Amino acid sequence: MSEETATLGGGCFWCLEAVFKDLRGVTWVMSGYAGGHVANPTYKAVCDGQTGHAEVVQVKFDPEQLSYADLLRVFFAIHDPTTPDRQGNDVGTQYRSVILAHSEAQAETARSVMKEITEANIWGAPLVTQLVPFTVFYEAEPEHHDYFAQNPWTGYCQVVVAPKVAKFRKQFADRLAKAPA
Repeated sequence: MSEETATLGGGCFWCLEAVFKDLRGVTWVMSGYAGGHVANPTYKAVCDGQTGHAEVVQVKFDPEQLSYADLLRVFFAIHDPTTPDRQGNDVGTQYRSVILAHSEAQAETARSVMKEITEANIWGAPLVTQLVPFTVFYEAEPEHHDYFAQNPWTGYCQVVVAPKVAKFRKQFADRLAKAPA
């Protein structure tokens, strides 16, 4: 099996991780930080907005089961790509919508999917998603790994993460890795 890697930011990484773990063709997902100027950032430093990093997920996937374009279509469906530096009540550059392309082919596919989303007027507003070259990924601290699965009853997970996961499962039922528990 050949594997590709995608790095995407669309608000809180707990939401993205929970959704992508359910997507057929995804073999691995890790929350972390990318796109900034500070080496080895911490969650606190990223949340303070001084590192330039976004909360991101790194996703490994099998392109024979899931194309990069389809991965991006899910990405654009599970966060609001029209609000700069914000997802709901989460505000700051660390919550920006960003695609960190690992190759020129990924960048070209991202431009094409962004054009498709724009022309379909799915969001009713212009996309503000940044498309930048991938440089480095810093894995988040262990307490952020698989956060939603480990903490489903916390307030944030109930109010923010669970509705996004439910929306994804409904909209992409045919793409789930397995039936939801």
